[in-house]
Amino acid sequence: MSTSSAYFTVSGINIEVTYKGIKNLHISVYPPVGQVRVAAPKRLDDDTVRLAIVQRLPWIKQQRKRLRDAARQTEREMVSGESHYVWGRRYLLDVSREGRPEVSLEGKTLWVRTPKGSDAEQRYTVLNGWYRKEIKAAVPALLEKWQPVVGQEASRFVVRRMKTKWGTCQQASRSIWINPELAKKHPRCLEYIIVHELTHLIERSHSARFQELMDSFLPDWRARRDELNEAPLAAEEWRSNE
Repeated sequence: MSTSSAYFTVSGINIEVTYKGIKNLHISVYPPVGQVRVAAPKRLDDDTVRLAIVQRLPWIKQQRKRLRDAARQTEREMVSGESHYVWGRRYLLDVSREGRPEVSLEGKTLWVRTPKGSDAEQRYTVLNGWYRKEIKAAVPALLEKWQPVVGQEASRFVVRRMKTKWGTCQQASRSIWINPELAKKHPRCLEYIIVHELTHLIERSHSARFQELMDSFLPDWRARRDELNEAPLAAEEWRSNE
C-alpha cells in the first residue's frame, strides 16, 4: 500500500499526517511527549485534514495534558524499590547508601548515593546529573560514526532537558540539542535522534526529501522512532512496575 506524508503545525503543535488507502481519518496522541499523528484517507486534501485537526484540538490538547500530568504525578518520590531505566534496561532503585553523591549500576540495582538527610529532590538531581553524563559520553562516538555518512558536521552538541522533544537542530549555529531522557531508552533510540538531527542540517522540514534521506541513511528509522515514541511514560519509571 503506497502512502504519502505531510507535516502541519496547528496551534503550535507539530502534527505528522500519513495519507493511506483507508476509509476514515484517525488521530492519535503518543507518549511520552504527546506526539500527534494522523492517518488520513488519500481522497482528502490538506485543507480538509487540517480542518479535522482543528475540530479535534480540544481532545488533542486534553490528551497531551494527560500525558504531561501523568509524567509529573510520582516524579519525585525517589525511594528504594522503584523501577528506573538505563539504556532500555529496567533496574530497581536503592537509595539506602549515604555519602558523597554517586550513581552506580550493580547487577539489576541502580544505586543512588547521597549525603545523610537528603530528600527526594536532591536524589533526583543527582540521578539526573548522571543521566546527563551518560548522554555526554555516548554522543561523540555517534557523531564520529554518522557525520561522514550524512555528510554534515554539527558545530557542537548540547544536552538539555526539553518538555516536548527528544532532540532538535539549530540550523543557524549548526548545533544539536539532545534530551538527557534518552539515557533511559535503548541506545538505538539515541542513534536515531543523532541521524535525524544531522539530516535536518540538509533538509529543515520533515518533507518527502527528508524522509528519502533518512531512508538512505538509516533504513529502519521509522521503527526506531516508533519504539522511542511508544516507550512507557517517565511516570511509570518511578513506580515498581517505562
